[in-house]
Formats: sequence, structure tokens, C-alpha cells
Amino acid sequence: MMAVALLSRPQAAGFIAVISQFQLIIYCILFQSLLMKSVGTINCSEPTSDALLAALKDSILDKTDVRPVYYQKTPTNISLSFTLYGILGVDEKAQIFDSFIWVYLFWNIEGLNWDPVECGTDRISLPRKELWMPDVVINEFMDESKSPETHYLYVEHTGWVMDDLPIHVISSCNMDIYTFPFDIQNCTFTFNSYKLTAVDLQLFFVEPVEVTLQNSLSVLKTKGEWELVNMHAEKLQMLPEELIFTFDALIYHVILSRRPTMYVVNLLIPSCFLITVDLFSFLLPPQNVDRSAFKMTLIFGYTVFLLLMNDLLPVTGNSLPLINVFFSLCFALMVSSLLETILITNIQCGSICYGPVPQWAKALFLNYVARLVCLSKKPSNQNCDLEGDSSHVKFKHQTETKCCDPAVETLQREAIHKTPTLLELKKISHELLSIHQQVEKYLTTDERTEEWMHLGQVIDRLFFCLYILFLSVSFITILVFWMCWYKKSASLI
Repeated sequence: MMAVALLSRPQAAGFIAVISQFQLIIYCILFQSLLMKSVGTINCSEPTSDALLAALKDSILDKTDVRPVYYQKTPTNISLSFTLYGILGVDEKAQIFDSFIWVYLFWNIEGLNWDPVECGTDRISLPRKELWMPDVVINEFMDESKSPETHYLYVEHTGWVMDDLPIHVISSCNMDIYTFPFDIQNCTFTFNSYKLTAVDLQLFFVEPVEVTLQNSLSVLKTKGEWELVNMHAEKLQMLPEELIFTFDALIYHVILSRRPTMYVVNLLIPSCFLITVDLFSFLLPPQNVDRSAFKMTLIFGYTVFLLLMNDLLPVTGNSLPLINVFFSLCFALMVSSLLETILITNIQCGSICYGPVPQWAKALFLNYVARLVCLSKKPSNQNCDLEGDSSHVKFKHQTETKCCDPAVETLQREAIHKTPTLLELKKISHELLSIHQQVEKYLTTDERTEEWMHLGQVIDRLFFCLYILFLSVSFITILVFWMCWYKKSASLI
């Protein structure tokens, strides 16, 4: 006080104000420490559960309105993990992943502790509704929760809270079915608070994602169409200035692989068998109507097969699966082979009404293409030509013989007198000439028909070779696309 008296009046007033502020701060700290101790520290009257529960009711129970921290600017740290217990289904049409998981949550109630010896236990199970619970949700959730109801959680003597929630998750999943049925899907679970931003609530991993994967594989009960092959995890990175308006999040990537055995046996192998039968149907004679009837029956059977198996094929608007391209290609090849059979049958069975084969067709198909497909001209055609030439020579020889025959000379002499015998012979001569003309016409028509039939055989053999070539190239191309896209998807595992 003497020092204060030595100071001037303004200086003394300032010094007294500083001392008053300092005393006020000291009083606030002492009051806060007393309040924290009265709220957080648990003293049990006896080492029983009833005594501990009675002490907890006076301190933390039924205080679910605010986060369990001293200062509201202190964020609550939530440690999270989950175990995939069952893969219930994957709906490609609706882009939905149906699963069952166990979610583990851990957080701390600041200031809460008790002596395990004094209270008789180091942890206690309490009703979930009587404590503050973090509002952690899965962003991809697409349906109402159908989880079993659980009502209790554990509280350790250090204030550490352990919660375990079974959840039936119906979540959205962006699926790529381009390589169906050899596809690999990447579905995500994004855990974050529904309302509290990163300033108030932050999420952390309980364990490495490799441990989560092994735990999931050890308890996974479903052995259906899909299998779990890998997991990845990442934490959302934020700048300090983004914490106030951004929700902290943990992202788990669940990698699923489809078991393709059922689709290979029920879809791919039957299609390969049917296209092979259509390929070998070229060995049937094209002029026979049984070949076209057989191909029509094959196309009808393949159409019924696709209709019956349509439910097994995925339908999405993102991309067209390669297997649909494969089926369309098989169907197009069957239809084209039927059209080719109709063309060849028309050429070979209706050639009697056609004119001669055009010269360009003879030069292109009967010469070059015939040698290319190893289908040379039939020997029967040459024999027919030789027989025609010999018959013409015989007829000419007979005519010349008749002119030199004495009997013919006698008839010529009698022609002067116009006898009935001469008239009869002249009639017979005209009939023989008509028969000769008809034979020549028949031989010419038969040769033209043989050329048309040979042309049809060459075209049929050419289309058969092109069919094999196009089928091989198309299947190899689809297989390469399948393998490349599968390796690209598998690289993400």
C-alpha cells in the first residue's frame, strides 16, 4: 500500500485494476478445477455396482445434451473401425450393395475416472440412451436401418467408452460391369458425423486396414456370388481453415470380386456350342432345303436361350457389358449364315431359269476365287463337253455318209418323180433335225446350269472361310478386351 501511495493517482488506479484482473483469473481457475473435480471424479461408498451406478448418476448419466468435454472448443476424438460380417447381395440394376457390418466406436469422457479398487470394477455396462452418443453415419446409406436393437455399451474407469453396433447396410455403389461376369467392384463406406463439423468431432482409425480385412475374412459367413478380396482406407484431409464448415470423414474401399463359374457354364459355354454347330452346318449340301431349315431352327433355339437367360444379365445405363456384344455377334453370325444359305440355294436350285453366267463372274469367281478356296472345276463338266463334241461329230459323220450312200442317190433320183417314199423320208429327216436341235439345246442348258452350280459352290466355300476368319478375329478381340479391362480392374486391388 505504501508503494501504491508513492505513485500518482492515475498510476495507482491502473495498478489496482491489474491486480483485480489477476485475482479474478485465479478465482475462475480454482472454481473451474473444483467444478471439474466434482463432475469427473467418482467416489464410491462401497465396492459394489450399485454404489458405482449411484455415483455415475450424480456425475454423467442423463447428460446427453452436450459433448463430454470441459471446453466446447475442444474436439471429441472418435476412433472407428468395422468388420464386414456378410455380403447379402449386389444389385447391378439398382447400383446397390447389401451388406451386414459391425461398427466399433471409441471415445473419451473428459474428467471421468474412478478407482477400480474403491468401486469394485474397472468397467461397467450402461444404457446407450443415458450417455452422449456421436452421430456417426454412413454417407452411402440408401434405406432405413434394419439393424438389430442393442441397448448397452461399456465405460472404462479411465472414461474410455466402447460401443459396438451391428448395422444392416444398404448402400449405393457405382458399379462398372463392362467385364461381366469377370468384373471387380469397388464399393465405399464413408463414415462421418451427420451434424458436427471437424471443429467439434474428429474421426481416427482404431487399427490398420489390413487388420480390418483379416478380421472380416475370418468372420465372413456368406459364400455366394461375391467374395471379399481387399480393402483400402483413407482419411479426409482438410486445411485448418476448412475445419469449421467441413465434416471429418473416414473412407473405406471394399473390393469385391464376382465368382464367374455360374455365368460361364450357363451363358458362355452354351453360346460357344451353338455357334460351333452353326459353323459346321456349312458341311450340309446347300441345295438341300434341310440346311436352311436347320439354321432357322438353330436361330430360334438361340433366341429362346437368350430370353430364358435374360434375368442373369446385368442392365445399367453406364456401359454395355462385353458379354452382350458377344451374344449379339453370335446371333448376327447365325442370321448372316442363314441369308447366305438362302442365296446359295436360290443360285443352285433356280439356275435353270437363268441365262449364262456373266463373264466377270466367271473370271472372278470360277477362276481366281475357285483357286483361292481350293475348289477347282468339276471333272463332270469337262466330260459333258467331250460327250457333246463327240455327239456332234457323229451326227456330222452320219450326214456325210448319207450323202455318199448309193441308196441316198437312188432316193434323189426318185425325187424327180415325187414318190410317196420320198415324201416319207423327207418327213423323217425334218424330225431328226428337230431332235438334233433339242439335244444341242439340252446340252447347252446343262452346261450353263453346271456353271451356276459351280459358282454357288465357290461362293459357299468363300463365305465359309470368311465366317471362320471373322469368328476367330471377333472372339480373339473380345477376349483381349476382356483380359485387358480385367487386369486394369485387378490393378486397383
